[in-house]
Amino acid sequence: MTKAPGSSRAGIDWLVFALLGFFWGSSYLFIKIGVDEGLQPFTLVMLRLVIGSALLGAVVLIARERLPREARFYAHITVVGLFGIALPFVLITVAETSVDSALAAVLTAPVPLFVIPFAAMLLPDERMSLNKVLGVVVGLIGVAVLVGFDPAQLGTGDFIAELLLIAAAISYAIGGVYARRFVQGYRPMIPALFEVFTAFVMVAVLAFIFERPLSATLTSNAIIAVVWLGLIGSGLAFLAFFRLLGRWGAARTSLVAYLLPVWGIILGAAVLKEQIPPQLLLGTALVIGGIALVNVRREQIGGFANRLRGRQNANPTAEATSLSEQR
Repeated sequence: MTKAPGSSRAGIDWLVFALLGFFWGSSYLFIKIGVDEGLQPFTLVMLRLVIGSALLGAVVLIARERLPREARFYAHITVVGLFGIALPFVLITVAETSVDSALAAVLTAPVPLFVIPFAAMLLPDERMSLNKVLGVVVGLIGVAVLVGFDPAQLGTGDFIAELLLIAAAISYAIGGVYARRFVQGYRPMIPALFEVFTAFVMVAVLAFIFERPLSATLTSNAIIAVVWLGLIGSGLAFLAFFRLLGRWGAARTSLVAYLLPVWGIILGAAVLKEQIPPQLLLGTALVIGGIALVNVRREQIGGFANRLRGRQNANPTAEATSLSEQR
């Protein structure tokens, strides 16, 4: 018996979704490997972005995509490149010089929570709702559990790194909302290429000002980390993301946020032998729960309530007949 084409395509979509979660979730591990091997933050980000830009540029060239001519596109995409890639990539990389990769993955996962207030301000069709407010509250409680609050920790390297990770999540949120508001009507690969490329230019300038990237020592592990981050985390991940964006839409594709902290924790423990304290698991559960609440729509809640009431009021004979018909 042959499979229907639709089911085959759906299976491929779910495979791409799982791979995207792994691609982005594994990036935290390879950032940690890169900084542990002595690569400075700006240099590491610059190297991964030049590889990602080359891959995306090759794809655009092969596809013969037409490049935008409007100056405002390049102005807007520069803002998106700053907040969507350059700033958060640097913040995460700097933070991982002090904290584990698993914690970095979890503390940057609440991007959907921070999207809520920015979307409400910039996007007319995005309104605040009770479930979104509750989701933000639950998620932020999870962040508080992860960070903890010990006055003795204030000003220490770990606490500052945790604040940098939260700032990275906020930056991702700003970049995503800004892109949705001002970068519309283009083939998806075009914004992806120029977002990565403009971020590369910004970080490269800073790398040559504050570091010495040309004299960086590249060990075998550092090369593996850079290549993985460039080809997988900044190249193939964008290709997978925009395929899903076109097939599933933004809302469903955003569910990949659930996978990132899971992969971050698993890979950090398996490869780097990072500890998984109960506080990390509790905070992760609260963050994922908050993201789930934010993504629940009012009509879904109403539909579930209606189905529940219908089951309570249903005639047992009618239920048996319905089950018989389904078989």
